[in-house]
Amino acid sequence: MEALQEVPDPRKARGQRYPWTFLLTVVCAALASGQRTPHAIAHWITLHATELRQELAPRRNTMPSEATVRRLLRRIDLQALEKQVTTYNQQLATEAPAGTITTTKGEVLRGQAVDGKELRGLRAHGQPLSLVHLVQHGSGTVLGQTEVSEKSNEITAVPALLAGRDLSNTVLTMDALLTQRELSQHILEQRGHYLMVVKENQPALYQAIALLFEQPPWLPREKATEYQVHRTTEKGHGRRETRVLESSTTLSAYLDWPGIRQVMRRQCKRVMVKTGEVSTKMTYGITSLPASDVGVAGLEVLWRGHWTVENCTHYVLDVTMGEDGCQVHVGQAPQALSVLRKAVLALLRAQGWTNIADGLRYYGASVRRALELIGALPT
Repeated sequence: MEALQEVPDPRKARGQRYPWTFLLTVVCAALASGQRTPHAIAHWITLHATELRQELAPRRNTMPSEATVRRLLRRIDLQALEKQVTTYNQQLATEAPAGTITTTKGEVLRGQAVDGKELRGLRAHGQPLSLVHLVQHGSGTVLGQTEVSEKSNEITAVPALLAGRDLSNTVLTMDALLTQRELSQHILEQRGHYLMVVKENQPALYQAIALLFEQPPWLPREKATEYQVHRTTEKGHGRRETRVLESSTTLSAYLDWPGIRQVMRRQCKRVMVKTGEVSTKMTYGITSLPASDVGVAGLEVLWRGHWTVENCTHYVLDVTMGEDGCQVHVGQAPQALSVLRKAVLALLRAQGWTNIADGLRYYGASVRRALELIGALPT
């Protein structure tokens, strides 16, 4: 709540019934208690009016109505809100050791995933909205977001997302749509590294990497210096997975791609324990990380870490926090709710909650706990 105090009040002074900070506090406390929509937020405020008055001692005995909650979300300064939440989330992410690798030189690199997400609930009102997120590996903390223009796509939105950021000691991971030369150069100019998946949308690059691993040109001595392989096997959730990641520096001098230092092939074989059903997936990739600094084991950590954005962020927002089902579509409300949900999610992760549904139930059981979580009360 200290960070959100910097978000300006868009209301005129005349006719204000509740302080701006008080309104933000009760809305955030409701979100931390598992409420998903403006109606649910307003209902939670009404149900817990007595406890809220006891804990916050507002100057009025009444509580904000649903109309007040909706006006707040529609009219809030979205740019200021995103700035404050992003800065706060970055502070939380800095304190988290998860999602990092250490180079042979002792340098700690943080993995950060770039990926897009649509707010599907808005489809019902014919107002599609997609966002591109920058998410920390491991913790799933959202470090930034930007809107994708309706007449554009994620490729043009990512430079705006990364603009002005110091990407030193970071590795940005992304899927095949964002594997673009201009974006690679953009990341390098901001002193970052990249790890990108390569598919058929880059046909020449895809074919060159596939051919290298299918028909390797190395002599025994060359292979020892230009090729690495790492194998991992895991069993759980009723399946056994074997992943083999291969990397090579052979093509670095020949490919017309900014900063490329290694190419990769990753094979994932999955066996369903009960049925014996086998599935195999082959994927290719590129990275600007030198093989002398980050070996193939570190590349595997980063590759797997990329899926934090789906498993720990997008899935939790959509399913556990109800973002997909929310059909709020007027003014700034859709994005404002999305930003505040991500702030709550980052707080829960920072408090050590790995099961976010359990965390929401825990804070939903006590108004005081929810207020302490968001910093409205001293702990």
